[in-house]
Amino acid sequence: MKKFFGKAQQFGKSFMLPIAILPAAGLFLGIGGALSNPNTINAYPILDQFLLQAIFTIMSSAGDIVFANLPVIFAVGVAIGMARSDKGTAGLAALIGYLVMNATINAILLITDNLAADNLSAVGQGVTLGIQTLESGVFGGIIVGIMAGLLHNRFNKIELPQFLGFFGGSRFVPIVTSFAAIILGTIMYYVWPMIQTVIFSFGDIVNATGYIGTFFYGFILRMLGPFGLHHIFYLPFWQTGLGGALEIGGQLVQGTQNIFFAQLGDPETTKFFEGTSRFMSGRFITMMFGLLGAAYAIYRTAKPENKKVVGGLMLSAALTSFLTGITEPLEFSFLFVAPLLYVVHAIFDGLAFMLAHIFQITIGQTFSGGFIDFILFGVLQGEALTNWMYVIPIGIIWFFLYFFTFTFLIKKFNFKTPGREDKKAEDDTTVQTAQVSGAERPTAIIQALGGRENLVDVDNCATRLRVTVKDGEMINKEALQETGSRGVIVKGEGVQVIYGPQVSVIKNEIEEELEK
Repeated sequence: MKKFFGKAQQFGKSFMLPIAILPAAGLFLGIGGALSNPNTINAYPILDQFLLQAIFTIMSSAGDIVFANLPVIFAVGVAIGMARSDKGTAGLAALIGYLVMNATINAILLITDNLAADNLSAVGQGVTLGIQTLESGVFGGIIVGIMAGLLHNRFNKIELPQFLGFFGGSRFVPIVTSFAAIILGTIMYYVWPMIQTVIFSFGDIVNATGYIGTFFYGFILRMLGPFGLHHIFYLPFWQTGLGGALEIGGQLVQGTQNIFFAQLGDPETTKFFEGTSRFMSGRFITMMFGLLGAAYAIYRTAKPENKKVVGGLMLSAALTSFLTGITEPLEFSFLFVAPLLYVVHAIFDGLAFMLAHIFQITIGQTFSGGFIDFILFGVLQGEALTNWMYVIPIGIIWFFLYFFTFTFLIKKFNFKTPGREDKKAEDDTTVQTAQVSGAERPTAIIQALGGRENLVDVDNCATRLRVTVKDGEMINKEALQETGSRGVIVKGEGVQVIYGPQVSVIKNEIEEELEK
């Protein structure tokens, strides 16, 4: 089980590089698509200016090109995320592999006389990077990325006979990936139509479960959060037929997020896709309102002498959740000391998703459900398209639901949430939270992780340092807390250290230290 966690952690964090580019692309597409839409121009004639529309059109196109090419972006990003070193070569190999796989499928379609002349979506074909091929979407990109990452880790240090020495090491990786991609393309030609049928069948099952299914989606998503495996769970709903399919502008679009962003630039859109309400919109209720109530409860139940310190901590975490939808700094303040609170939080989050489904709130998002996405993909798109106004009253109820429930449970079970620790624990906490900063921080983190020799791979996601080590027993959690960690999860060889949004800076500092 511990080995599985380590592998799943590596797989899950490999998604974060392609996911990290979505906010910028979503910003361009959200603003540009909304303000260049003919319906918006008719409602606000002041926008009907040549220069303004030129800017909005360029922004929309800049964002749209990212979402239109997500499969190849995921192929490159996953390969880079999985590679333990020389990540640039892994990314190049994935790009070549993705091109070769689709070119192979195209060639087989020609050979078998199955290349559609028109109506590509009806026969499951599409055009990818100028190649007419099977519409494998992000799944196809992820498969290539995994293949390239595994081949890279296996062969990037290979030594060939002297007369072939030039092609050894990293140069061998794109070569072997190209050959493997031909085999993969052949397999995909025969297997992918069956996989697609299965995906659509599962999608039908998900739809058949109605509001109950939506509740369990939100609940499971939140319960996977502490393990960093939630990306693996929600991505198929966002990017594949499991999250639904819809024809937009004559093209078949699969996956809730892809459908939402395709509809952003479509003037014929009168209501966003229902899947948006099932697999996205519930997050805004929890992240913008519910968790703020939890933070206020933790502050109110703290001991009087600790309220000033706890107030600052909770205010920072609550603002992060509200503005960006990044919840780990707040969630990890009570996860380890009061797991029951987290289970309650997961139940409430599942109910939030269910209510978003019931009230048909269709606010999309890039990767999280904070105020920024709420404005871009809710308010700016208009009430008629999104029903964003429902979020306000439901959110206010959710704030008080979290506040009263957390307050009751914290007092009832005397949970040692921040500011309620016993005297000795408070003294320990004071020591543990003394920040090791500056040039000392990366050195201290490396030592707390067992030293240079214990490190196999160091990477990060949005808020966590994700590390693969040789021996998990060598991890010093207390020393990691001294460096500013909000929590540490160790499962076998997989380690996650929660630092918050600044984690990418910490990861870069560690890599620079390791290179010395």
